[in-house]
Amino acid sequence: MIQLTKLNGREFILNAEQIKTLEETPDTIVTLLSGEQMVIREKAQEVVRKAVDYLRTIRTFPA
Repeated sequence: MIQLTKLNGREFILNAEQIKTLEETPDTIVTLLSGEQMVIREKAQEVVRKAVDYLRTIRTFPA
């Protein structure tokens, strides 16, 4: 799970494993596997960094 910010300033938590694509147009648009889209304040590269950090964390803990 990663913390992101909507354009209105509200923070929310997103399951990083549900991200399908990221686009900067110049706003960053996250498209989920479900097809839902949301516009966020973070740049795409920051979202990628957060997602990679999250995935590293959950994959390093023993089952």
